[in-house]
Amino acid sequence: MKTPIRLSPIFDRLQSVKGNWREINGMPCLTRVEENYPALEIADLSCLTRCGFKGAGAADWLRDQGLPVPDRPNSWLSLPEGGIIARLGISEFLIEDSLESNVSARLSCQSVPARVYPVLRQDLAIALCGNSIDELLRQTCNVNFGALSLAETPVVLTSMIGVAVTIIPGAETYRIWCDGTFGAYFWQTLLEIAAEMGGGVVGIDRFFQSNF
Repeated sequence: MKTPIRLSPIFDRLQSVKGNWREINGMPCLTRVEENYPALEIADLSCLTRCGFKGAGAADWLRDQGLPVPDRPNSWLSLPEGGIIARLGISEFLIEDSLESNVSARLSCQSVPARVYPVLRQDLAIALCGNSIDELLRQTCNVNFGALSLAETPVVLTSMIGVAVTIIPGAETYRIWCDGTFGAYFWQTLLEIAAEMGGGVVGIDRFFQSNF
């Protein structure tokens, strides 16, 4: 087996999970497990490629690259090729690809003009779904997600279990990003809480329709 180019921040933590693995974007990825956890399912999506940009000229530069840019801080849009673009505050952006797109790779190869600064994104990226998401969030975060309008495509910058996170809530799935250096602690703590609710780890196939 060739040496992977990248490793998830929680690669070691996932080694005990029985399931199918595949290299995606140069990173070994848990794609499928046999168990189902209707109460709460948690998956590592760190294999998706992403990049970030900030600065006073970032919004205009991204538009020049043909991307839709959210017009409001703390909101997000879907990218035409797949993936998302999130506006984190006024002048910082997170771009993450889907399994099929390569927007972030294309942008990372571009020379940026003045007032645009690349942001290295080495996140732990996870997805949550299940009947007990609200309970989990009440235990770990002080944001009332029930008061948010999903139609406004909100992006929430807050903290969970003492770690700064970016959260995109959805009707069925919540996406969460945090600094990869806190990844092992964040994952293990979240997983222990999820397990108390009858939850567990699933593969990336739970969230993406692909032939793994």
